[in-house]
Amino acid sequence: MSSVESQWCRRYVPAQNPTARLVCLPHAGGSAPFFHPVATALGREVDVVAVQYPGRQDRRTEPPITDMSVLADRMAEILRADDGLPLTLFGHSLGAVLAFETARRLEAEGRPVARIVLSGRRGPCTHRDEALHLLDDAGLIAELRATSGTLSVLLDDEELMRAALPALRADYQAVECYTCDTAASVNCPITVLTGDQDPKVTLDEARQWARHTTGGFEFEVYPGGHFFLTRHIAPILGLLRGHLTGTSATLS
Repeated sequence: MSSVESQWCRRYVPAQNPTARLVCLPHAGGSAPFFHPVATALGREVDVVAVQYPGRQDRRTEPPITDMSVLADRMAEILRADDGLPLTLFGHSLGAVLAFETARRLEAEGRPVARIVLSGRRGPCTHRDEALHLLDDAGLIAELRATSGTLSVLLDDEELMRAALPALRADYQAVECYTCDTAASVNCPITVLTGDQDPKVTLDEARQWARHTTGGFEFEVYPGGHFFLTRHIAPILGLLRGHLTGTSATLS
């Protein structure tokens, strides 16, 4: 593993003889450990890679990236040098946009992607006037509480919260300033997962991803809000493993 890859990629359960690779891309303000349950359940058969963006946890001294294009360029640069295992990208919220843009870059370079699984994000050409990255610190913390995207222990620790805010603000800037051409698409299938009460994504907005693939389109709705996937991890693991290995999975 190169020094650059080791900065970005976390393998919590190294697979012995993997037949596929799953790269997991966190939400705004998120970090690689968010996907630890995925690695625990699937990592013995699949090479599960959880991505750690700069500006948080063990990369907190690095400046966070505020531009989605730059972030996608970096991810494509890392993934294009892999060993050719079938590659699936799994992203939640900001990570969904990043998965789509990374897949576009890899396909343009002749590195096909098997599938992208996009969670908690509306189609890339839908538009909402959002400017959370311009809020003051109190406003950002209120947003975190509203979406329940951060563990309560972090929300209750003011020092930890202040340390996390620069990366969160940068992530919001990257995703809120992102724009997409209506003709942008990938060749691989897209699976979209969404919560039926997500304040950030309506069902119609989530279905708009179908316009951006020439492959198949799969749409799954779960009860819950923006972080519905933490409540429904077992069926989502089953869905992922079904695509990756052709069998089902539950939490172990």
